[in-house]
Amino acid sequence: MSDYTKKNLKDDIENSAESYGLADKLEARFGRKTMGLEQFGFSYQKMQPDFRQAFGHVHKEQEEAYVVLEGAGRVKIDDEIVDLRQWDVLRIPPGVTRAFEAGPDGMAYIAIGGAPTGDADMIDNWWSD
Repeated sequence: MSDYTKKNLKDDIENSAESYGLADKLEARFGRKTMGLEQFGFSYQKMQPDFRQAFGHVHKEQEEAYVVLEGAGRVKIDDEIVDLRQWDVLRIPPGVTRAFEAGPDGMAYIAIGGAPTGDADMIDNWWSD
């Protein structure tokens, strides 16, 4: 028998937003541990209309890519605001802070990151108007 792992994103991977009291605004499912991934990780995030992440985050060494699956929104990348729409792919290198905001129709995306893990710093109230 081949060595593989199969999980259902909705049924088998926990919605982490629930533990932070954000389940009414955000769905956030992180697959690295559940899937037993060693070389990369991913998350599925679905933001309700006009939801803005209350924090930014930056990785010391990890590069990430984001694929917008549905909806549209914006991302603050350091001091620049970038519009996002369905099927946009965004690469963020290490050392760059980012935070996302959904548009009026909401936004869902997949985030993909490599090794190393656990190198993120969270920045509260990073996105200012």
